[in-house]
Amino acid sequence: MTSLLDVLPDRPRRRARRAPWVLVLVVGAVLGLGGPVWLDARAAARYPVTAADVEAGRTQLAALAVKGRAPRTGYEREEFGQAWADTDRNGCDTRNDVLARDLVDVRTKPGTQDCVVLRGTLHDVYTGTTIDFERGPRSAEVQVDHVVALADAWQKGAQQWSDERRREFANDPANLQAVQGRANQQKGAGDAATWLPPETGYRCVYALRQVAVKHAYGLWVTRAERDALAREIDRCAIVA
Repeated sequence: MTSLLDVLPDRPRRRARRAPWVLVLVVGAVLGLGGPVWLDARAAARYPVTAADVEAGRTQLAALAVKGRAPRTGYEREEFGQAWADTDRNGCDTRNDVLARDLVDVRTKPGTQDCVVLRGTLHDVYTGTTIDFERGPRSAEVQVDHVVALADAWQKGAQQWSDERRREFANDPANLQAVQGRANQQKGAGDAATWLPPETGYRCVYALRQVAVKHAYGLWVTRAERDALAREIDRCAIVA
């Protein structure tokens, strides 16, 4: 299966220093949002999307089935296979692949074929903060999030999948993002109706990623989730 990274918006632009907060008012009535919406303009500029990205997201969202959440009965992390398996068979487990992709100034452990990430810097898209990662007692300060949580997927179609498809889903790089550990814990198994990244400028890309993943894997959404995703896509700051 082709990775969803091939069809998602470009990765966020790195920044040398944290930009000051600049707010712009978007008239919610124009967007049908029921009121004014405050966005961080510079944060949005760090995560640009095109009109084509937004149109694709709307089309994919419209194609998703809308149903109630199925019972969580039977869900265990093990239902999605061994955690961080080497599904692409490059010799590195998925967690280290994602850390190497999402961190900058990466240092790897000698003798591991550049697989084991020892340290690096994360410019966290969920919170807009910068985190110095170092493997060891504080490793959990940076965690790898499933953009569409495994438990959420389980309740919206994945329990009907084969073991192999669930394993593929759990290790698909397009559904994985290195993020601040605390934000990942706060999100838990939440969908867009219950949790969105505190970094408001990233919410558009986050919504587009969730929609792309759910569309590719045939997962459904709840009505509240669909409305939340549509709202964030309508708020996207489009670049030429």
